[in-house]
Amino acid sequence: MGGYLYILECSDGTLYVGSTRNIANRMEQHMSGKGARYTSSRLPVRLVYCLECESVREAYMLERKLHGWSKAKRLALINNQFELLPGLARKRFR
Repeated sequence: MGGYLYILECSDGTLYVGSTRNIANRMEQHMSGKGARYTSSRLPVRLVYCLECESVREAYMLERKLHGWSKAKRLALINNQFELLPGLARKRFR
């Protein structure tokens, strides 16, 4: 069974990353305030990115990876600016 990686933009401008087996049901949960504690206090939310994966496990592994990404890197992914991703992954040392 397939899965989905998704990113929501919350009303405060933050980005929430999640994974699910059924994106339509999950969006209903988020919009009703029952999706996650984080999003329930930041309604309304808007789906800004969705990627269909071969399995929910793959979607979850990608979710965990994106949790470590900066907002700038997530925005580059959302905006299909893939060429920016390597530069946004580099640590900046002073």
